[in-house]
Amino acid sequence: MLLWFLGTSFLSVWFVFRDDQFDYRVLALGAVIPDVIDLCTGGTWAMHSVLAPISALIVVMAVARRGSVRRRRWLALPIGMFLHLVFDGAFNNTKNFWWPLAGFSFEGKAVPSFDRMGLNIILEIAGAAMLIWVWKTNNLSSPAARERFLRTGRLVGAVKGEAGKC
Repeated sequence: MLLWFLGTSFLSVWFVFRDDQFDYRVLALGAVIPDVIDLCTGGTWAMHSVLAPISALIVVMAVARRGSVRRRRWLALPIGMFLHLVFDGAFNNTKNFWWPLAGFSFEGKAVPSFDRMGLNIILEIAGAAMLIWVWKTNNLSSPAARERFLRTGRLVGAVKGEAGKC
């Protein structure tokens, strides 16, 4: 599961923040990192706990200076991690979601993304459709727009007045 988390995260941030300075590259990292880490460690672990994005948020706030570009950029990481938990339905597993408040042991369950294989096909198609919309809305077929996105993480359509243009 990759496209589902990227698509839902991009659209959620797009519609909620409408921020032309937002770094969608770091958001994408935050949206997929819980599954990547938990897959590498052999199953659902602390990355599917609400503690992981909260810890990331605390680190960003403590390390990056207030009002700095660095803080603005890296705040996208915990936002992506929170959105991953929401769109993964991680809250359905109380023991893991509230770890360590609900106990220190993990149930040894599979990563939620791989617990619903049939539904994943539909979710991936929906994620692909969302990313196609983002691609078209931000004119990412244009080499200049694509280069700007890769260099800065910014989407052109997020700029006020340009949203909705194809």
